[in-house]
Amino acid sequence: MFLTLAVASFIWSCKTGPSSSKKDEVDVLIDLVNVKDDKVMVTIATPTFTTETTTFNIPKTVPGTYSEDNYGKFIENVQAFDANGNGLTITKLTENTYKISEATKLSKVTYLVNDSFDTEKGGGFGQSEDVFSPAGTNIKAGENFMLNTHGFVGYFEGKELSPYKLTITHPATLQGVSALVDTDDSSDKDVFISKRYAELVDMPLMYSKPDITTFMVDDMEIIISVYSPTGKYTAADITPNMETMMNAQKRFLGPINSTKKYAILLYLSEANEVDAKGFGALEHTTSTTVVMPEGMELEQLQEQLKDVVSHEFFHIVTPLSVHSNEIHYFDFINPKMSEHLWMYEGVTEYFANLFQVNQGLIDEAEFYERMSQKIQQSKMMNDKMSFTKMSKNVLKAPYKDQYVNVYQKGALIAMCMDIIIRENSNGEKGILNLMQDLSKEYGSKKPFKDEELFAKITSLTYPAVGAFLNKYVAGETPIPYEEFFEKMGVTKTTIEVPGNAFLKDMQVPYISVDPGTREIFFLPSIEPNDFMTNLGIQGDDRLLYVNDIEANLQNIENIIVSSFSWKDGDPVTVKIKRDGKEQELKGTVKLPKENREGYQSTDENKKTVREGWLKG
Repeated sequence: MFLTLAVASFIWSCKTGPSSSKKDEVDVLIDLVNVKDDKVMVTIATPTFTTETTTFNIPKTVPGTYSEDNYGKFIENVQAFDANGNGLTITKLTENTYKISEATKLSKVTYLVNDSFDTEKGGGFGQSEDVFSPAGTNIKAGENFMLNTHGFVGYFEGKELSPYKLTITHPATLQGVSALVDTDDSSDKDVFISKRYAELVDMPLMYSKPDITTFMVDDMEIIISVYSPTGKYTAADITPNMETMMNAQKRFLGPINSTKKYAILLYLSEANEVDAKGFGALEHTTSTTVVMPEGMELEQLQEQLKDVVSHEFFHIVTPLSVHSNEIHYFDFINPKMSEHLWMYEGVTEYFANLFQVNQGLIDEAEFYERMSQKIQQSKMMNDKMSFTKMSKNVLKAPYKDQYVNVYQKGALIAMCMDIIIRENSNGEKGILNLMQDLSKEYGSKKPFKDEELFAKITSLTYPAVGAFLNKYVAGETPIPYEEFFEKMGVTKTTIEVPGNAFLKDMQVPYISVDPGTREIFFLPSIEPNDFMTNLGIQGDDRLLYVNDIEANLQNIENIIVSSFSWKDGDPVTVKIKRDGKEQELKGTVKLPKENREGYQSTDENKKTVREGWLKG
């Protein structure tokens, strides 16, 4: 039985009528039972074609990834048949595209799918040629299937708007979770109907042994499904924190209510040679896929999920409710990117931080520290590059190397817009009000034109907002952040903050790689930090494991990323090798203290407008 979430408008209604020789529906069968050599068979019963040839595509790029991942490289043995089972000529044109001859006779297409998790070499989003794990696929026969459907199901050129019927046969011991509606009551077969291809691939599915929780956030139903290979964690372990967080998000959002259902699919990776190594999440309209290392301690996992899932959940505002033609009519083979990543990712990332101070999950000082870190990190990128130009060209050099800045400068752009609106409304309105107004203006079914957005925003807010967008977002002028903070009575200062166990000043590594043995080791040339001395780590010690996660070239980046959530007093176990002998060092985290540029509120005359900004 398939546990479902649904929005009624997503259901494709069909009425039985007289038979017709013309068929428009695309019928897809994914067989998760007869898995051979770690490959899944997909069979597509095709619609009727009136042309002599047709083109079959597997996506090159999908919404939310901003990279060319070429999912066709995971497809093999593509064959085409007529109604009598006779083979038709099929020619591979590119890694993602096939030309089929005698298309008027075409009855079905079959192919095998490999999963992407098995091929990952390691590295985070933007730092690796791998498919970003939350946008990838997993095939683990009888145990787990991560079905980001864009990795399994293709489409025929000119038939993107045809309805899709997806049938999945699966072991009865596995249960699927998705935002799709199962129209079949069988315990080993699920059937889903989608209006068009883009809707189908916006709905990921995860099959595993049932580990599911559900709860309500006001009138929105949330479902959480967890796959933990060793059983270390369950959905019940993370649900209380998720429920607290999502209730806070819903209170923050107020009247924005684009979906009544939301699914969180959490895959916990063992991070070994044949498992996912890119940790994070990918948003979908009514769900998010999340990949995290199973080896993390629960508190660290919960902290990571708070930031990652909250970001993805806020995507129900943009691009779900507010998006351009480029997203609404997404081209999976030759994508045309929107100019407005500052909004899709930047506003979303800003909300993921602002709501936490707004709802009392973090204090004012922590919020300023987060924004200060984003300023420092953004200045390591090309601070003079037009953000709209970067967004429009994000799939190609030199712009793609600047993509990660959408989470830094993109969020800061949103912060400055928020401050301008607060200043002009005496603290009564902010960027959330703007996004509410844009949602009313457009909504999920009405896209805007890229070139018209700035004018629309200006008409809904103030001329100063439009001037800011043209100068600092479309233009090449670096943003003077101190000027904007001063509008809220916040000034620049020097603050003491916790550092990182592996990076001095968040930049200089305490560790390196031995080119001969490929081992990770602590540099003897740099003075040990508090984390190292507290555990007894010495220079030249070989790092073997951190909290049961193996330290190697494939996943050291993910270990470092997870360490950013460490706090003083957290339990930690580090296995090292010193002078050829292995040692296990158990203790607690003691983070080094570092002095950094930061911000603090100083002007009490601006307290009203500042509280409107942070607490309004």
